[in-house]
Amino acid sequence: MDVLSDVVASMRAGVPRSARVEWPARWGQRFPSAPGSAGFHVVLQGSCWAIPPEGEPIAAGTGDVLFFPHGHGYALADSPTSPIAEPYCDPDTPAELFASASLESARPVTVTLCGGYRLNSSQAHPLLRELPAMIHLPAELGHDTELRAAVELLGKEIGGPRPGADLVVSALLDMLLLYILRAWFDVSMEHCEAGGWTAALADPAISAALDAIHRDPAHPWTVESLGRRAGLSRAAFSRRFTQYVGQPPLAYLTWWRLGTAARMLRDSDAALSEIAGAIGYGSEFAFANAFKRQYAMAPGRYRRHGCPAPRP
Repeated sequence: MDVLSDVVASMRAGVPRSARVEWPARWGQRFPSAPGSAGFHVVLQGSCWAIPPEGEPIAAGTGDVLFFPHGHGYALADSPTSPIAEPYCDPDTPAELFASASLESARPVTVTLCGGYRLNSSQAHPLLRELPAMIHLPAELGHDTELRAAVELLGKEIGGPRPGADLVVSALLDMLLLYILRAWFDVSMEHCEAGGWTAALADPAISAALDAIHRDPAHPWTVESLGRRAGLSRAAFSRRFTQYVGQPPLAYLTWWRLGTAARMLRDSDAALSEIAGAIGYGSEFAFANAFKRQYAMAPGRYRRHGCPAPRP
């Protein structure tokens, strides 16, 4: 996979959820903190205000996207001064892939498309950790056509589901997440605010090296061979890679290999020797030692007992 696809695939867990909600003329709703998740709202009709726990409220109009990548709490309302209702959660009600709700209003003033993704905290990639607590992507004519198309298709499927809607909505939610991230990276570059991983993905040299690592983690990469992929000298490549990614090339390679192994341990029945070979270790023993240094437990125990976060 390419880097961004790999990052999202490694962190996504479970089934995403979504809903189309019609809000009355005067409303306010709190969305509590949900660690290990990310959420979004798209304003399909009308307008609203996003109210973070700290900082100023942000106005959102029709077509705007609000994304909360870290599961922090916030509120939405028709006005910054509207009363905020506390969240309601019935533990006996099963979560649905998608739903529609109308809050006692025959003529809704605001309609939003909202959704959430469960994230595997043990596979937290620094690319997503660098994102701000809230991302606001205003609707602009001629911009982010893929994002707008995904929103329109998702809204139609949820508003009037047809046969096959479960599969279509699930795929569209994954697409929407990737398009939101793409749009954010593009906006950051346009406003010269790129740093860290945003700059790494925008830099052709570092992006080429990252792409090589993600597409073939089992290859015996060295700083020299990755530098050749990047078209840079060994020293220049190592310096630029460390500046953008936050760790040296081979340290990132090891971290990604072992994260890939953790995912295989969790999601498959592959033998340890097979996993070792898939990520570039010549023996099961060498793999087990490296894994234990990173995760503070042997691979077999990790598979049986859970998924602690890897050491930085």
